[in-house]
Amino acid sequence: MTKFDWEARSKAGNVQKGVMEAASAGMVEAQLKRYGFTGITVKEAGKGLSMELKIPGLGGPKKIETKDLVVFTRQFATMIDSGLPLVQCLDILSSQQENKTFKEILVKVKESVESGSTFADALAKHPKAFDQLYVNLVAAGEVGGILDTILARLAAYIEKAMKLKKQVKGAMVYPITILSIAVIVVGVILIFVIPTFAKMFADFGGDLPAPTKFVIALSNFLVKYIVVIIAILFGIKYAIGKYYNTPNGRKVLDAFALKAPIAGPLIRKVSVAKFTRTLGTMISSGVPIMDGLEIVAKTAGNKIVEEAIYKVRQSISEGKTIAEPLAECGVFPPMVVQMISVGEATGAMDAMLNKIADFYDDEVDDAVGALTAMMEPLLMVFLGTTVGGLVVAMYLPIFKLAGAVSG
Repeated sequence: MTKFDWEARSKAGNVQKGVMEAASAGMVEAQLKRYGFTGITVKEAGKGLSMELKIPGLGGPKKIETKDLVVFTRQFATMIDSGLPLVQCLDILSSQQENKTFKEILVKVKESVESGSTFADALAKHPKAFDQLYVNLVAAGEVGGILDTILARLAAYIEKAMKLKKQVKGAMVYPITILSIAVIVVGVILIFVIPTFAKMFADFGGDLPAPTKFVIALSNFLVKYIVVIIAILFGIKYAIGKYYNTPNGRKVLDAFALKAPIAGPLIRKVSVAKFTRTLGTMISSGVPIMDGLEIVAKTAGNKIVEEAIYKVRQSISEGKTIAEPLAECGVFPPMVVQMISVGEATGAMDAMLNKIADFYDDEVDDAVGALTAMMEPLLMVFLGTTVGGLVVAMYLPIFKLAGAVSG
């Protein structure tokens, strides 16, 4: 089978492009005509060098990236809006999908739909690619006959969620990188450089300055127990992971994360932005609020926030308001609670939630910038002080010896 690039005009008059695998260009053109396309142009896809490196033990299916899901959802929304049948959309999109794992899933989804399943049920069979949020929104779109609108909202939601995730990751990359470099540099100095100086000072004889003695003792300890130290660090990491997987452990650590001095406010803002964006998207798409809250709780990513959302759900089931349990949990700022209360009273909950989400997206952006600006000088001072202190400590005996000689 050969890949062909195609360009054609849909029934709605929109120009669309894609890639399709077929035995010949004529078969591609015939297939597109059956889909209702006109003004079709087909050419063989450009051939380039392709090399696949397989390493034993590192094989396996390729991960489905968020970007792949966004592109698929956007294209699917456009094609549905153009009037193409569901199965034909899936056929075209699966044929042009470069991610082999995602392509196989789309083919299976198409086969399920052809065999009589609803689109949402077909997606639900592949939770690694399509989560509960995605499936429930598609189900609401199918029932309401607004699948194209729902898919467009989904694509916008995923894009904003991906941007938020990148912002948080970006805030963590710089300090982690600097600290890793500092640990490596200090470790190399203590394990390989200091022992050489220590041997030289032992040959000279005489009493060493206190800083130099401390650094040599630290170097000797590290050289002697480096394997034990590494094993302890891995053991601590494993123990924390096991503890976090327990219900109480996750609650304790998530509560600590929300109250942490530097990262806490950022985590809180991310939680508020994620909650409001997700719930707002689901309500505006026609998903019942009780179902929406359950899905939002499961995808909250923080046990404290999750419990707060379940309390909200319980409150609504008892005929109470949303705002009360949100205020009690202490995670959501008073302004957010008040705005949600107003949205609930006016019947414009979805619009109010999306406004809050937009506001907190900007807040996260500002917080990330402020955190990076604050961490940069602190980390540089830490790195300079640590490495500089080691260097000065090792040169003190040399300065002392030079003073004695000149005297």
